[in-house]
Amino acid sequence: MKKITIAIDGYSSCGKSTMAKQLAKELGYVFVDSGAMYRAITLYCLQQGVDWHSEQALNMALTAIHLSFHWNDALQQSDIYLNDTDVSEAIRTMEVATKVSEIAALPAVRRFAVAQQQQMGQNKGIVMDGRDIGTVVFPDAELKIFVTASIEVRAQRRYDELKAKAPHISLEEVKKNLQARDYMDSTRSESPLRQADDVRLLDNSNMSRKEQLLLLLSWARKEMGLV
Repeated sequence: MKKITIAIDGYSSCGKSTMAKQLAKELGYVFVDSGAMYRAITLYCLQQGVDWHSEQALNMALTAIHLSFHWNDALQQSDIYLNDTDVSEAIRTMEVATKVSEIAALPAVRRFAVAQQQQMGQNKGIVMDGRDIGTVVFPDAELKIFVTASIEVRAQRRYDELKAKAPHISLEEVKKNLQARDYMDSTRSESPLRQADDVRLLDNSNMSRKEQLLLLLSWARKEMGLV
């Protein structure tokens, strides 16, 4: 069976990681959440008090960071480890969310992460989601998908995810955070969020997860030569 590379890009809180994870599971492919990598780098910088505006300090920090993914049988997901510590939950805080777009925009950080991502996808059979997967990481991917949804839907999804852990968070605060991240992701000089020329656009504002998965599978199977 022909193996392909599937690149999924799009805005924050569109459910990219969930759909990528489901698609990879159905196809028997490796799933990599590139956003988790940038969040883990951000977490490290916050925990260690790294001055990421200093090129020297940032480069030193990056040499001390080791990222890896380990399969979690109980949760049926890939957990991200930062220097041998599972940080899958720790990277999902509002503190990390507030800084991740700023840190992820730094050229040294992007080069560090992209090099690791490209190495992970050398043998194809991979589904990776992020902001620049189809444009920078895997520009030759056989299937490129760009995901979007209305800001109201995205804010509600993110709020529902956060409210149990941070009951003081308001829906309006979440919405403003998403809008700020959209702006930073789309206007940064290094690998900005944009649609590749040969991308398939997916607006999932009003789609169920099942409807979404069926559509993704049809696209993937076509590229794999199965239909």
